[in-house]
Amino acid sequence: MKYHFIILFLSFSLLTACSKTESQLEQIKQRGELNVLSRYSPTSYYKKGDDFTGLEYDLAKLFAQHLDVKLNIIVPDNLSNMLHLLEQGHADIAAAGLTITPERKKLLRFGPVYQEVTQQLIYRRGNRRPKNIRAIAGSLLEVVADSSHVEQLKQHQTDIPALQWIENKKLDSSHLLELVQLEMIDFTVGDSNEVAAQQNFFPELRVAFDISDPQPLAWALALSEDTSLYDEVEQFFEIVSASGELDSLMEKYYGHIRRFDYVDTRALYRKIITALPTYKPLFKKIAAEFELDWRLLAAIAYQESHWNPKAVSHTGVRGLMMITNGTAKQMKIDDREDPEQSIMAGAGYLIFLKSRLPERIPEPDKTWIALAAYNVGLGHIEDARIITQQNEQNPDSWPDIKQNLPLLSKKKWYSETRHGYARGNEPVRYIENIRRYYDILLYDIESGNQQNSSEESQQQGELPSAL
Repeated sequence: MKYHFIILFLSFSLLTACSKTESQLEQIKQRGELNVLSRYSPTSYYKKGDDFTGLEYDLAKLFAQHLDVKLNIIVPDNLSNMLHLLEQGHADIAAAGLTITPERKKLLRFGPVYQEVTQQLIYRRGNRRPKNIRAIAGSLLEVVADSSHVEQLKQHQTDIPALQWIENKKLDSSHLLELVQLEMIDFTVGDSNEVAAQQNFFPELRVAFDISDPQPLAWALALSEDTSLYDEVEQFFEIVSASGELDSLMEKYYGHIRRFDYVDTRALYRKIITALPTYKPLFKKIAAEFELDWRLLAAIAYQESHWNPKAVSHTGVRGLMMITNGTAKQMKIDDREDPEQSIMAGAGYLIFLKSRLPERIPEPDKTWIALAAYNVGLGHIEDARIITQQNEQNPDSWPDIKQNLPLLSKKKWYSETRHGYARGNEPVRYIENIRRYYDILLYDIESGNQQNSSEESQQQGELPSAL
């Protein structure tokens, strides 16, 4: 019995010693799960329709696939908690659009830089625009506690002692931007990427000026002598950069928000109140029949007719979805001005166009390519895909195709195509508009349930039991 005990003790000691020598990367692979800290934001992690999305989420998902483990997203209550959890080793990575700053580098290790942003002072349209940072001394400026914005303001404060601000430990940047929109505070500071992503939702916001030089964003890891996970992160970013996946994700999240149109955005918000309720039941009913998101159908219809069933273009297309005579015949409808028939024909034609594209094209690229064909014709899209391939780019990628579509208006290129000249810039703008409208509809329809959405999202990742 004594010998059995000694053997068991030695076996346990050996296992313990082995576990202590395992690298962080080996531990992640052994447990089969990658714990990633993030935050609810249109630039990081959020719910879009029935799915979770966001640049950081997509990158983290790709990294988890790279490691062949499950992804577990954890959303702490605030930025301070996120940084503390990471420092204490309760998560593997923070993927939350974190700025690399001198103070943070003392506490954390940062991976490769994948984006640069500037910090911007935000005010509300209609209020006086401050000329410089000295002009806001004495105003109500509120920023996220423990953020890079605080570090930047402290630097300015050395030259401007009167500069004061409130550090909010409960609200994130998105909520502070909303407080400026609602005129509950005078100013806040936001990163340029997030301000661009939020401006369609808060159209009254304006950028006064930059308060920083361009600053790098990167994933953060705990400081440790063990560099196994850091080395793997570095290799991963080399792979996604070389493959073009990183560029594709940047286009996915920022390609349609670079151009902000205040008048157009305000008009859409008015129409959401005045016109959308009339047609919303039809959009929902028909979208369900074709397994589409009704808000996408509504966004297409808004781009086509501004939800006017009597709309007619100079080319003769008409109705909510601006259906041609040929498409009406193909979809077997007889009244293009009837809202139900028009939506039915538009949805059916979109599905038809998607069916004509190669099955290998992934979503959402297939939808954007099909919608471009809805606008300019499938033949011209096929010409653009051929040109894309000739230019050694991916003909199944919407970001690559959109770069080459404008070439269809240049004789050097269209003279060599089967379908000839086309105004290739138009479908590019068409898709960008639809994507903006779709994002606004998703936000506006669900904004009353933001708290519920957050609670649902948080179920995706729970803090490890060690907490």
